[in-house]
Amino acid sequence: MKGSTVTIPDGPFGPNWESLQRYSVPSWYMDLKFGIYFHWGVYSVPAFENEWYPRNMYLRGQPAFEHHLKTYGSHKQFGYKDFVSMFKAEKWNPAEWVELFKKSGAKYVVEVAEHHDGFAMYDCSYTKWNAVKMGPKRDVVGEMAAEVRKKGLVFGISFHRAEHWWFFEGGMQFDSDVRDPEYRDFYGPAEPRNTQPNREFLEDWLNRACELVDKYRPQIFWFDWWIEQPAFEPYLQRFAAYYYNRAAQWTCFSEPWSNGVVINYKHNAFPQGAAVLNLERGRQAALRSMFWQTDTSICKKSWGYILNHDYKSAGSIIVDLVDIVSKNGCLLLNVAPRSDGTIPEEQQQILLEIGKWLEVNGEAIFGTRPWKVYGEGPTQVKGGEFTDNESVAFTSRDLRFTTKGEVLYAIALAVPEKELVIKSLSTDLRLYGGEVEDVQLLGSEEPVDWSRSDRGLIVKMPAEISCRYAVAVKIVGKP
Repeated sequence: MKGSTVTIPDGPFGPNWESLQRYSVPSWYMDLKFGIYFHWGVYSVPAFENEWYPRNMYLRGQPAFEHHLKTYGSHKQFGYKDFVSMFKAEKWNPAEWVELFKKSGAKYVVEVAEHHDGFAMYDCSYTKWNAVKMGPKRDVVGEMAAEVRKKGLVFGISFHRAEHWWFFEGGMQFDSDVRDPEYRDFYGPAEPRNTQPNREFLEDWLNRACELVDKYRPQIFWFDWWIEQPAFEPYLQRFAAYYYNRAAQWTCFSEPWSNGVVINYKHNAFPQGAAVLNLERGRQAALRSMFWQTDTSICKKSWGYILNHDYKSAGSIIVDLVDIVSKNGCLLLNVAPRSDGTIPEEQQQILLEIGKWLEVNGEAIFGTRPWKVYGEGPTQVKGGEFTDNESVAFTSRDLRFTTKGEVLYAIALAVPEKELVIKSLSTDLRLYGGEVEDVQLLGSEEPVDWSRSDRGLIVKMPAEISCRYAVAVKIVGKP
C-alpha cells in the first residue's frame, strides 16, 4: 500500500462536519427517483449462496466452507484468487445492459467498483488485482460509465473497500492460501473484525476512492457500511471535501456536475445534511423531511449471481417504489449478472415489466416532490433496514401522494374495482384547500367521472384498466 497522495482541491468545502453540513442535495438527484445497481465480480463465478462467498469459504462451519472443499478441494491449493482467471466476462456487452436499464425506466446506474473481496473492477493504480490486468482484462467501470452517459443516464459508483480490512480473516485461522505472503497484496490485511483499521489501510482506502472520482467522475458515490467505524471519520471528511470540491471544478464535464454530486451512506457514518442516507433493503415508516434512498435487490437471497435465486415480483417492486417516492426517497434496484456477462432472463423480464408501468405512470414518479402527507390507508409499513422482504399486502384503499407544480398525484397500491376514494381530499379535512379542476386516470384516454364531498374525492374506475399493480390519478388544481 502507498502513502496518501490526496490533496484537497480548493473549493467551498473543508474536511470537517461543520463545513460539509452546508451541502445541499442537488435537484437532479431528487428528480431521478429510480436507479439500477449491479453486483458483478469474481464472486459471480462460484455462484453459491451469496456474494459473501469469498469470506464464507474460509469460515469453518459455514455451508460455503464445505461446498468449497467438496467442489474445488483444499483452500491451500485452490483459493478465492483462483476464481479470478475464471471470471472472463466473455459475453459482456455494456451497451445491451444499459439499453435494458433504460427500458426499465431507470434514470441512473450505480456500479460496484470494488466489493469486499478487494478485486477492483476498474483501472486501479493501487493493485494489480483489477479487471484491466486480470479476469476480463477490460475497464468495466470505464466502459459502463461511457455507455450510461451515452444513453443520457446518470452514472454512479459504489465502493465497499472498507470491509476488506477483515474480510479474509477466516483464512488466517488454518492452512489456506490467505496465509501465503505471495498473495497478501490481494487478501490482506485479513485482520480480525473487532479491530480498527490502521493508518496504512485508511490512506490506501482514501487514495482508491479519490482515484475513482478523478478517473470516472461519478455523479453519485455510494458507500457500504463499516465506514461508520471511528477510525474512518477523518478520512470520510477528507474524501467528502475532495469529492464536493472536485465536482465544483468540473462544471464543463456534464450538466449534473455543474449542479452538485451525491454521496450515499449508511447508519451514522455522516451527520445529517452532509450526504444522503441510504437504507439497505429498508423503508421509512413515514415521510422524511430530508431526501433519502433505499437500495435493494431484485433477488431475495443475494446481491450477486447465484444458481438458485428467489426473485421479487415486478408488482412488489413497483409498489415499494411508489411508497418510497411518496416519503421523499428514491429506489436503487440491484440486478445480479452471471460471470459471463449476461443478465438472467428472469431479471430482464422483471425490469421490462417495471418499465412498462413507468412508461404509463412515470409522470407521477419522476420529477415529483412529496405532498403534505405521504398517503392514507389501512396497511402499516414497518420502517428500518432489512424490512422489504416482509410481505405487505396493500389494498386499493392504500394510497400514496406525489406533487409536481399545481398537480397532485394519488396512486392506489392495488387496482380498485369500481371506485377510488381519496379521503385526504375530503372537503372537511382541509388538506387540499384549492378547487379540483380536473381529474385524469394515467394510461386512460376516457373522461373520468369524479366528485368531491366530505367522503373525499371519489373517482369512478373505467370498465377496463390497462395498468397492473398500481393505478395513478392526476388531480389538476391548486393544492
